[in-house]
Amino acid sequence: MRQTPTTPHPEAAPHGSAQIRARLPDEVMPAPSPRRPQSPLNHALRSRDRDVIALVDRAVRDRNVMLAYQPVVPAGREDRPAFFEGLIRILDDNGRIIPARDFIGSIEMTELGRRMDCLALEAGLATLRDRPGLRLSVNMSARSIGYPAWQRMLNQGLDAHPGIGDRLILEISESSAMLMPDIVQVFICDLQARGVSFALDDFGAGAMAFHHLKSMWFDILKIDGSFVRGIVRSPENQAVVQSMTAIARHFDMISIASKVQSGDDARWLDMAGVDCLQGYYYGAPTIRPRWETDTQPAGATQPIAVPGSIVVPARVGNRFGPHPGPGRGGPLSPVRPVPEPARPHS
Repeated sequence: MRQTPTTPHPEAAPHGSAQIRARLPDEVMPAPSPRRPQSPLNHALRSRDRDVIALVDRAVRDRNVMLAYQPVVPAGREDRPAFFEGLIRILDDNGRIIPARDFIGSIEMTELGRRMDCLALEAGLATLRDRPGLRLSVNMSARSIGYPAWQRMLNQGLDAHPGIGDRLILEISESSAMLMPDIVQVFICDLQARGVSFALDDFGAGAMAFHHLKSMWFDILKIDGSFVRGIVRSPENQAVVQSMTAIARHFDMISIASKVQSGDDARWLDMAGVDCLQGYYYGAPTIRPRWETDTQPAGATQPIAVPGSIVVPARVGNRFGPHPGPGRGGPLSPVRPVPEPARPHS
């Protein structure tokens, strides 16, 4: 994309530059460039962002915010979820439910994004409090680590309900974690000691260096859905997902394939050794969670069984106390057979 060169603001010019310009002959003085008209597309995008921010701000102020719950199921054992992901939603002025993808990009780097993280965490902790048999993941931005209101809400929730941390999973996207990897690393270690598990979301969509991956000690690795959709027809994506699954296994992480949309893809991922699956094939996010209609008591979720019959009890990661890390005595899952990549039809 061509970038338009920018002219430094006069107030930012080095000291004395105005006098130097004044001594230049008129014929070499650059002519002032006319102000370029704003493109209709840029104007529309800015107007849309302003409208989105105003909509989200009203929803946050009025607390018209909720979680939509989507199941994460163990591969090959889809009858009971391993846990649910709580995805943030807002209500617009007409009472319509707006998914995060329609507004999160406009607010993620603002304080409004931090307030949204607070409401998501508050809703997640309340759900865990009301459903003692449930495990739940909640999304957060790494920027919220230093936000006092978010930290206060997390600490109060963990202190008020002992054991709730064992059922809480915090999801941080790869791109967000890379904003401040050292801070994220310390944050994860501190909260893992209190029972909380961590998922690295959208793995493969960013550019996380392996030395960061091995030092952060995430419990769960969620493979970005762009590599999962239609995987049965893509040898290239199959190779990528096999590599990601091997990485997760080596670092003693649970692997989850996101955005699974077909039975063929689900069967291939199961054979490839992915531990858990998530996507519309197993259920769309809903504000009326499955446990309200299931016969299982209090939305109970089953332990995740990973390769080698290592059963993860109430907690998803850090299965035997503090995370030992690779090569530090932690249980590493044995390799499962990987199917031959599907070949395109001739």
